[in-house]
Amino acid sequence: MSGSPKPVKKVPIHLQSAQNRIYIKNGEIVNHDKSFKADVYIEDGIIKFVGSASDITIPGGVRVIDATGRMIIPGGIDPHTHLQCPLGDNVSVDDFYRGTKAAVAGGTTMIIDCVLPKKHESLVEAYDKWRSWADPKVCCDYALHVGITWWSKSVSEEIGILCKELGVNSFKMYMAYKGLYMLGDSELLDVFERIRFLNGVAMVHAENGDIIAKNTKSLLADGNCGPEAHELSRQEEVEAEAVHRACILAHQMKTPLYVAGVTSKSSAELIGRARRSGYSVFGETLASSIGRSMSSVGKSERVYYITSPPIRMSAETPRQLMKSLAYDDLQVTGSDNCTFNKKQKELGLLDFTKIPNGVNGAEDRMSVVWEKGVHQGVLDPCRFVAVTSTNAAKIFNIYPQKGRIAVGSDADIVIWNPQGTRSISKDTHHHACDFNIFEGMTVHGVAEYVLVRGRVCAENGSVRVAEGFGRFIPMAVRPPYVYDIVKEKVHVSEEHPEEAQNGNLAKKFAELDILIPEEKTMSALLVENMPIMAGGSPCSTPSVRGRVDGKRDMQESSFSISEELDKSGVRSCIKVKNPPGGKSSGFW
Repeated sequence: MSGSPKPVKKVPIHLQSAQNRIYIKNGEIVNHDKSFKADVYIEDGIIKFVGSASDITIPGGVRVIDATGRMIIPGGIDPHTHLQCPLGDNVSVDDFYRGTKAAVAGGTTMIIDCVLPKKHESLVEAYDKWRSWADPKVCCDYALHVGITWWSKSVSEEIGILCKELGVNSFKMYMAYKGLYMLGDSELLDVFERIRFLNGVAMVHAENGDIIAKNTKSLLADGNCGPEAHELSRQEEVEAEAVHRACILAHQMKTPLYVAGVTSKSSAELIGRARRSGYSVFGETLASSIGRSMSSVGKSERVYYITSPPIRMSAETPRQLMKSLAYDDLQVTGSDNCTFNKKQKELGLLDFTKIPNGVNGAEDRMSVVWEKGVHQGVLDPCRFVAVTSTNAAKIFNIYPQKGRIAVGSDADIVIWNPQGTRSISKDTHHHACDFNIFEGMTVHGVAEYVLVRGRVCAENGSVRVAEGFGRFIPMAVRPPYVYDIVKEKVHVSEEHPEEAQNGNLAKKFAELDILIPEEKTMSALLVENMPIMAGGSPCSTPSVRGRVDGKRDMQESSFSISEELDKSGVRSCIKVKNPPGGKSSGFW
């Protein structure tokens, strides 16, 4: 059906050496479920041994790396990039070479980019175009999501071709960008139904496009045209409403849902509520939203920070999102790396609708998550691995080939210095853009060695990558991590039973001030600037989750928008309702 281009390989001499065989000794292996002392032997890009030095005889000609005092972790997986992406009259400046080089420099060894067809363009032709751009340039392995920007019988048929023949299992719908990419509810239901039939994963960009269009028109008419009007057009509740609606629509079609690019506390809590109600839904937040808030950005600089959904104004939002990662309301961190130069951004100084949306993040994502999560005591190292690598691998069905240090897995490995520091700057980053939204930030957690399929591509700050070395990784349909929930083989609360064995932060969890949302009610999730909820149980990561005494049949609840008043007189936006006399019929 499709003559997909073959990768062009240009591997330099420095990558054709004895690096085919590497032995890493004296490090601490950190996977998502446990950490332990062990050595690792790599040959031909595959992990061949994990264990004690006494259990292996190392052959001659092997490169030995001493990882004393360091962690050996799975290479990061960034599930949200837009490299070399056409947006209107602009193209993002990080192409597939510069973008993946930057990713590798920071410890990410695989990206998942998004094919974005124009309206009425063939999905397969758009896929082939992205492959032709990426295959000759990528420095690390990659896969592709495909955007569904219009709906017809031919689109439905091509989704089947992409799933069955071309290694795509995830499709992204836009609830915003009215008149360009936005799908209405009826179309979303049809797409969700088709994806469920094919055992794929539905993804959404969740913002209410009708509200945004209305707000934008009003703001421009009132003369509010500058960059500060961008967030006014799409405030937090506009994101949260779409998140809630997407969860309901997908649930009605029994379709697993991945909510991309969550930037607000209320949206994260809605996803957590849906998960605890039995929905197969997963949430991703972004390095930009956990690393920055707009409150610290001067008005003259805000044009460079424009994204959709926006980086939020509240200085509390980054920590709130990190807490959502800690107690598993959110599962994944991406970068949404879509970079433009200052000159391109400044096209919208007098009209915020003309600002190309997007910022950097592929290079700094791992260190920002470590700094804001582990270094500040919110995540433990195992949860860090889960939210930067393993969970993405599981959701998109490339685990344990990716996302784990284990025999038989690809040797995508990072030797991580947890105490190392670096200062982020546009002068030293590997992106093509001329600014960095994390400029001046000092972060703990440094990727000292980065191995891409067994090749040392970054070493103590020196990055040596090969254009075209990366491979396209097909993602098979029906990921068990996702569909075991759909088939009721496992409840969301039981997804990670092995993590209960890892108590790295158990002795500290009471100090972390992380509150699990209450089981019976959630108040003011869609109301702006409301205080953090009181009550619930303290918890550091899912490995030490707070638990409610006794057992509760999660099949007997659903969540919905309401405007009832709670006992304190606060208007409640989310209520859990137990239907009198029996179970809700809406669960599957």
